[in-house]
Amino acid sequence: MSNPPGSPIEHSTTNRISFITANYVARQIGFNMTEGWGQGDRATNEYFRPIETFAERFGKLLDDIRAMGFEAIDLWNAHLHWAWATEEHIASARDLLARHGLRVLSLAGGFGATPDELDRACKLAVAMDAPLLAGSTTLLSKDRAATVAILKQHGVRLAIENHPGEKTPADVLRQIGDGGDGMLGTAVDTGWWGTQGYDAAKAIEELWSHILCVHLKDVLAAGAHETCRFGRGVVPIEACVRTLQHMGYQGSYGIEHEPDHYDPSEDCRAVLQMLRGWLA
Repeated sequence: MSNPPGSPIEHSTTNRISFITANYVARQIGFNMTEGWGQGDRATNEYFRPIETFAERFGKLLDDIRAMGFEAIDLWNAHLHWAWATEEHIASARDLLARHGLRVLSLAGGFGATPDELDRACKLAVAMDAPLLAGSTTLLSKDRAATVAILKQHGVRLAIENHPGEKTPADVLRQIGDGGDGMLGTAVDTGWWGTQGYDAAKAIEELWSHILCVHLKDVLAAGAHETCRFGRGVVPIEACVRTLQHMGYQGSYGIEHEPDHYDPSEDCRAVLQMLRGWLA
């Protein structure tokens, strides 16, 4: 599964656009997230965890995503977490996804700090037919060999997403290192490159041979992380897409927009059409 230096990761034959369900981080608190990401994460986990109400609540989530026109999702941990998902949760989620005609392209979020936690995340990914974990695990820095071994055991790749700790692509490349026999790559988060004041299109060029998926996100200004509709912020979203097209990218584009104080659904519906136009 390894790739020679400088060669692109093998992607699917068609581009796919997904809705990253973390876009609704503030939904369960009335889109009034006053205490940061952790507040929304906790509220979402608490809302979706009870099995008695899971099917109804997860089904409503999928209803709304499908109504926007999406055919795929990146499933955020808080909506179905490897730490609490039972076989019943998983069976219900799979059934609802099939009914809605939605495919899971990756699990999104954090994947623990221990071998057992990463193993559980990988097992959930396999159960959801998702080939990628898009996010991070602190196990990678503590025990790289164990991380790679667990990923290989399950046939699931880890796409390391750039977040506050990654100031330049070099920081991501250090974590990927030798690629872990093809099991390690990156999930490019264009919004966080914008927050860091780094040209996201340039980052794509520098990370090209390791890109496993792309999270398209715009932010209003460098130095902060307030997401917005494409074209209203500082991230050159269309230039990022054109760069990927020029380089022959065949993987997925996740639409990511996680405002603290309003429902992003209409923005996501609009940028889905925008992105489809660019790809056409």
